[in-house]
Amino acid sequence: MFSAQGSATSSDEQAWLSEDNQAWTWQITPYVWAAGMKGDISPFKHAPTMRIKKSFSDVMSDFSMGGFINAWGRYDRFVFSGDMMYISTRSTDASGPLSAFQLPGLGVTIPPGASTRAKVKNKQFMATLQGGYRVVSTPDFTLDALAGIRFWHISTDVSVTAGHPAIGCVSASQRESFGWVDPLLGARAFVPLTDHLSLQVQADVGGFGAGSKMTWSTLGTVNYVFSDRFSVSAGYKVLDVDYKHSGHVYDVRMKGPVLGLTYRF
Repeated sequence: MFSAQGSATSSDEQAWLSEDNQAWTWQITPYVWAAGMKGDISPFKHAPTMRIKKSFSDVMSDFSMGGFINAWGRYDRFVFSGDMMYISTRSTDASGPLSAFQLPGLGVTIPPGASTRAKVKNKQFMATLQGGYRVVSTPDFTLDALAGIRFWHISTDVSVTAGHPAIGCVSASQRESFGWVDPLLGARAFVPLTDHLSLQVQADVGGFGAGSKMTWSTLGTVNYVFSDRFSVSAGYKVLDVDYKHSGHVYDVRMKGPVLGLTYRF
């Protein structure tokens, strides 16, 4: 997704773009996405919806483990696109007053103004898989029509200790996860500028009420080929999803610059 589809020579570029290529060509791109996020989330059924707004530095302060990787393949005019994201945040501490609501597993309603201590862990996994057909194939421009799915899985662990004269001191832990699958329609355009430099744009839209109400993403990169097998890419990516179902809410937008290193084979 993130890398040039060219090589270090003009002849290699023409071979890559040729309609007569009767073997699979693949490229794998691990990348860094310096994304901030904002939106509304409710990881537990019937819990209050929380408004979040985090810069990339805020996200990294809670970061525990994660990674981003993209794969792209082509056979003749048939194309394949895959993108995966995994983010795990460490246990973060929070304290202070808490408005009244029933935390699953706590057993009592926390009164307004109760003193609370909480630890929160969160895991997010997203995979986008698309297949398609190259509808335009020229040395100066290619355009691929895509269709596929985007899979989401969200898992949250919360441990809470609350104290108030009306309830004494109570503790509870709760783990809950939910996920869904969105159908997608998309497109990908690639424009070689020189033997080494190119531009690329990929976008999709989906959900349509089948999973989320709506999801969409867009990515634009500038790519530079520095060897027969390797290239680097830099650009900007936005991913938006609006999911509300069975008491769960995940309505967020993530956006920020991307930097990737591609290996082609």
